Amino acid sequence: MKTAEHFQIRVWLIQALVLGSVSCSSAESGQAPTDAPTAPPRYELRQDHDPDGIGKFYLGREIAHVMGHQGAEWLERPEREEEEKPEALVEALRLKPGEVVADIGAGTGYFSWRLAKAVGGSGLVYGVDIQQEMLDLFSRKMAERRVTNAKPVLGSVTDVRLPAGSVDLVLMVDVYHEFSHPYEMMQSICRSLKPGGRVVFVEYRLEDPTVPIKRLHRMSEAQVRKEAELHKLAWTETIKTLPRQHVIVFRKKGPGRE
Repeated sequence: MKTAEHFQIRVWLIQALVLGSVSCSSAESGQAPTDAPTAPPRYELRQDHDPDGIGKFYLGREIAHVMGHQGAEWLERPEREEEEKPEALVEALRLKPGEVVADIGAGTGYFSWRLAKAVGGSGLVYGVDIQQEMLDLFSRKMAERRVTNAKPVLGSVTDVRLPAGSVDLVLMVDVYHEFSHPYEMMQSICRSLKPGGRVVFVEYRLEDPTVPIKRLHRMSEAQVRKEAELHKLAWTETIKTLPRQHVIVFRKKGPGRE
């Protein structure tokens, strides 16, 4: 179970949180006329909030604390095989040789090496994380497994920093609920997708009270869809075969489908 000591917010992340809480639209420079319509803020900051959250709300959901690199051992815990069935998840993605996959919030690369195996030597996996310490562990793990088609990428809290139109599938395992800027990150992810590319959210099921994970580190299918469908994404399926998580799949809309 994720415990309090596993979740630490870095100073720069807090600064980005405060400075990045912007409205949906703003003037390029100067002050808007007093009679101009004002867009509602995208995010809401609250003093009274869950101690497992950062006090920042998006579409009614409080954003959870991010897990620092100090909790990396939890990502590699032996019981994770039984709890999450990683091989079954990768199989369910139906990846093809030569595809390009982005593992967002890759951490130590627990899923990245499996994805790299699935797409083969002609494919590529981007392991994206916002902590260089995690990427250092990622590179070490890939070297230990002799994985040569997985590349670490240092992203930011608002941008995955991937080439536009380059990715066939984006995978986010137990990470989206921790994004401090979910709207901006999803915009960035959508830019990185090829036409028809897929985005896959894997989140512990909020609907299931037996899942032994803190509430803010779980998400309902309805909330995932509510947030994802603000973007150029269309829901395609929800896979419910994993023990504790749902796998919610979207496809990037093409011309004439928005």
